[in-house]
Amino acid sequence: MATAPAISTRSLPSFEGLRPSTVRVSLVGLRLRPASLTQRSVRGLVVRAATSIAPKYTSLKPLADRVLVKIKTVEEKTVGGILLPSTAQTKPQGGEVVAVGEGKTFGKNKVDISVKTGALVVYSKYAGTEVEFNGSNHLLLKEDDIVGILETDDIKDLKPLNERVLIKIAEAEEKTAGGLLLTEATKEKPSIGTVIAVGPGSLDGEGNRKPLSVSPGNTVLYSKYAGNDFKGSDGSEYIALRASDVIAVLS
Repeated sequence: MATAPAISTRSLPSFEGLRPSTVRVSLVGLRLRPASLTQRSVRGLVVRAATSIAPKYTSLKPLADRVLVKIKTVEEKTVGGILLPSTAQTKPQGGEVVAVGEGKTFGKNKVDISVKTGALVVYSKYAGTEVEFNGSNHLLLKEDDIVGILETDDIKDLKPLNERVLIKIAEAEEKTAGGLLLTEATKEKPSIGTVIAVGPGSLDGEGNRKPLSVSPGNTVLYSKYAGNDFKGSDGSEYIALRASDVIAVLS
């Protein structure tokens, strides 16, 4: 079976601390009869592949508020050196900005892209269009799909963009109300945490920033299924989400 070419990551940091999502599809025990494979039965199966840009094109310029990001290479080995099969490799959520559009116009005002070429960024799980360009995988996405700028290798130092908020998740309860110890599998994921950093706010119809209603240090309650989860280098759990997904400030 042919394998994809390896991509060098010497120019990129390790992105240690990012915990991207992994999608696994199991076909064990599934029996299919050729006659049963109708158009309706396979309509829900989607194969998403990168769009390959022919070598004759040597430049790719994003338009408007779009950004071109060179994707961090998928880890092919575990920390212990075990080779991972393709189904077990985690999808990265970070990369380096290699080109930006001219910005977005709001009425008579033009707002520039808030990330610069060379910035290391984290983006939403399922954002953008993947393209293979100059021998590397890239993602062409809108600026709004970028969660924040990664200034160090640790997610706790993420600088959120726009209306994004970075929250350190509260530790799950170790015991039930009756004193029973909970296993890792039975611990309920909390929806409470402490705000670590906030973005500058979203843009209104005239291109002006609207400040967020939460601040670093606030203890907040947020929607259970919102945002992107990450793990810090110290083992702490973090989540980056939109301010609109924060539903209450606790005190």
